Amino acid sequence: MTPEPTPEPTLQPTPEPAAERSAPIRDVKVRKRRSRAIGANVFRTGIAVACAFSILAVGAGWWQVLEAQNLSTAPDNPAVVALARRALRGPIEDRNGQWLARSARDKNGEATREYRDDTISHVVGYSSRKYGTSGLERTYNAQLLGLAGADPLGDLTAKFRDRPDRRLGLHLSLDLRLQRAAVRGLGSDKGAVVMLDPATGEILALASTPVYDAAAIADPATATATFERLQADGGRPLLPRATLGRYVPGSVFKIVTGIAGLDTGAILPSTTFPEQPPAEAKGLLVNGFRIKDGHHPQTGATALDMTGATEVSCNIWYALAGLQTGGTRLVSEAAKLGFGDAIPFDLPTAISRVTSGDGPAPGGFTDDAELASASFGQGETFVTPLQMALVASTVANDGVLMKPHVVTALTGDGPGARTIAPETWRRVMSEDDARALQAAMQRAVEGRLGRQFTAGAKVPGVPTAGKSGTAELGGKGEPHSWFIGFAPVENPKVAIAVLVERGGRGGERAAPLAGSLMARYFDLYGKP
Repeated sequence: MTPEPTPEPTLQPTPEPAAERSAPIRDVKVRKRRSRAIGANVFRTGIAVACAFSILAVGAGWWQVLEAQNLSTAPDNPAVVALARRALRGPIEDRNGQWLARSARDKNGEATREYRDDTISHVVGYSSRKYGTSGLERTYNAQLLGLAGADPLGDLTAKFRDRPDRRLGLHLSLDLRLQRAAVRGLGSDKGAVVMLDPATGEILALASTPVYDAAAIADPATATATFERLQADGGRPLLPRATLGRYVPGSVFKIVTGIAGLDTGAILPSTTFPEQPPAEAKGLLVNGFRIKDGHHPQTGATALDMTGATEVSCNIWYALAGLQTGGTRLVSEAAKLGFGDAIPFDLPTAISRVTSGDGPAPGGFTDDAELASASFGQGETFVTPLQMALVASTVANDGVLMKPHVVTALTGDGPGARTIAPETWRRVMSEDDARALQAAMQRAVEGRLGRQFTAGAKVPGVPTAGKSGTAELGGKGEPHSWFIGFAPVENPKVAIAVLVERGGRGGERAAPLAGSLMARYFDLYGKP
């Protein structure tokens, strides 16, 4: 029997280990992930580079286009400084064409600046090779040098030209005669006078004392000694007190409280307070603080209305009026007059305030005692003379506040020559409310009792309105002496603010000076 053949074993492929089977797939996935990661990084880098270039482009456009004029005309630009050494600046003149500042050349052919006298030093300022510029010389530096005009393309390329555009001059609303009278009236006292036309906002006088010699700062031979001496002077003669000096206002601030109370309806001209007459004897107690008056023998048990309270400058009535108005409304109404922000003006201005604003009570007051004190001009209230002149001007102009300005025209043949017209800032209160305050302020000057507090403020033959102020400072020394006012009462032509540092009571120093200056105005321009 033949044996069956043994079948050959079938060969089966040997299975690969699991790790060896997945390795190629994993490598592919890793390579893909790496590829995506590199692509994402490249994309993000591209975005970052594009953003960086965009920022650089925007910055370059901003500085080279939008800010080109400011850069090319900045007073501290080395090119402008170099130009100022050789270029004659435009003239500055008062409202009557009297030159206040003009240029000439010295023996080396370099430009020098001449100034008429010291009375205009804080307005016009100085132009010095070493100390730069101040005042209007700084504000309008580009125009006076011929670097800024009406042609935007010309302004952009001005810094690349060897010769600038033709210079412009400044025509001011300032009257040199009134300016000199104001400085003479202040005499050796430190203080300020602001006179303006209520209907236009044009500044007629803007005096600060002590004055200084701007010509000596402009002269290279005397600049260093003069400037160092002025800086070391404790009287701070370089401070323009009319615009940058801040003072406790005393009772002239009562007019602001009156405006706020009337405009918000918190008070009426006929408002009386029953607690006022009995408080005349012992004072009004507010949060432990006692408010007193000095007219008790004259008014006795009379319950005063707004006119009577203004005539005798009643602290108690105005404290109660302020409390009834409330801190929030007092601050917001004062803001309509310019408080709380820099006044838009040709020169830098300090910010006047009703309160520091960091208290817990409404309006930022600490409590009712501070609000009551602020309502008659004490407490944490600080003002500039310019600000208080605008308060008087607003009442005089039937409640309309005009933007103050001292430059009325850029003169000359160069681009940018133009007239600067009067501009309304805002209506602060109604005409009826303004008329009520006008009557109250007229009584404060011309009334039987009022003239005892404002002696000398009345302009002979002209109906005159005003308010004196005695700003108590605490400690030793005399208070600040204040007066604000206007004349004539109907269709006023001039408004004024006078501040005499440590000058005593308002009726002793500021009021008679204001009266004499307003009288001088009518001597020059005629009585109505």
